[in-house]
Amino acid sequence: MGIIIGRKRRCSCSTPREDHHLLLLTFFVAILLQRAVVESSTLNYTRHRHTSTLRLERISKHLNKINKPPVLTIESPDGDLIDCVHKRKQLALDHPLLKNHKIQKMPTEMPKGMKVMRVEDDMEKVRVREKAWQMWHLNGTRCPKGTVPIRRSTVHDVMRAKSLYDFGKKRSRVDSLSRRNDAPDILSGNGHEHAIAYTGSSQEMYGAKATINVWDPSIQVINEFSLSQLWILSGSFDGTDLNSIEAGWQVSPELYGDSRPRLFTYWTSDSYRATGCYNLLCAGFIQTNSRIAIGAAISPVSSYDGNQYDITILIWKDPKVGNWWMSFGDNTLVGYWPAELFTHLADHATMVEWGGEVVNSRTNGQHTFTQMGSGHFAEDGFGKASYFRNLQTVDTDNNLSSVQGISTLAENTNCYDIKSYYSNEWGTYFYYGGPGNNPQCP
Repeated sequence: MGIIIGRKRRCSCSTPREDHHLLLLTFFVAILLQRAVVESSTLNYTRHRHTSTLRLERISKHLNKINKPPVLTIESPDGDLIDCVHKRKQLALDHPLLKNHKIQKMPTEMPKGMKVMRVEDDMEKVRVREKAWQMWHLNGTRCPKGTVPIRRSTVHDVMRAKSLYDFGKKRSRVDSLSRRNDAPDILSGNGHEHAIAYTGSSQEMYGAKATINVWDPSIQVINEFSLSQLWILSGSFDGTDLNSIEAGWQVSPELYGDSRPRLFTYWTSDSYRATGCYNLLCAGFIQTNSRIAIGAAISPVSSYDGNQYDITILIWKDPKVGNWWMSFGDNTLVGYWPAELFTHLADHATMVEWGGEVVNSRTNGQHTFTQMGSGHFAEDGFGKASYFRNLQTVDTDNNLSSVQGISTLAENTNCYDIKSYYSNEWGTYFYYGGPGNNPQCP
């Protein structure tokens, strides 16, 4: 743990000698990465294919673009570097549609019915349920007022991606849809499997909320992931104009270089084709909070038949300005997606989804062992299976209310499943997840 004082950059230009030194340093790092060896029992986070000088040059240039000069840098116990960047210097404002954007400090109105929940469990097996926080807070240092914490991207991060273009992006999943006409967008094949709950598309929606149990599912291969999130959707599910806003927690060795669960966001306005990205890896999401770092590790996490930890996420549309705000935990505002980024979501959402997703790459021709949620099936219940509780949506009058009716769906219930319930304490909720490969899921 430690603190690194950031140095101000004079300008974006550099001398040929400085460029040469930077290139040599980057190349040296890459050589070290290529030689790294890890035990066969663990994921290899650091081995990369041969990298050309030209690619390293492009990576360096891209990192200089997305890593803005920090006022202060905080070193997290897990190795992350959290840069405290002046809020007016953040990458979001580089977006061509946001050149004249004035940062909105606060939403004009919070959803009606919003309150800090205190849930008294009627489950005898509960021991402790705490709110999960972020690992970098263990350092004890906060970002200064007027700055926002941003996880620094490294050469390692980019080199794990399929290409520089793919870095920070979801691979398009809507090219080979295989679903019913009324099924949600995410059921799109290409190795992605889900266990989700979703609303109908017959009404206008302006937000959603849920409290999500946090675990650290195991991942079989580095390019697979496991996530639990909510989706805010509008547009054509089988076209090129789907708008999506997403947030939750995910374990993605390829994106982050480890197997820790991390808070993440995502957005797209063209069905994951060219727009949008994870977290703050491209211009778009505007952060306003100085305590929450998107992409940072969540700690602590739930344990089997032990203490349970969860996070609460709310996303809703400002009824006057039109931006989509996100809050984390007990109504802590994180930031917003500007309305300018979207087409259909500039108006309203037509569907909300909650649940888990994994990538099944079928290594060696068999189903992946990558776990969803806790790695246990829904029927195992509290303390063993992962859950979403207190599902809520925001209506046209900005009212936040409990979801009364949901549909549930999983592509392969022998691998991952979902079961929904209702109680006075948890409202509409569900358990979900599974181990992946098992005798019934070969």
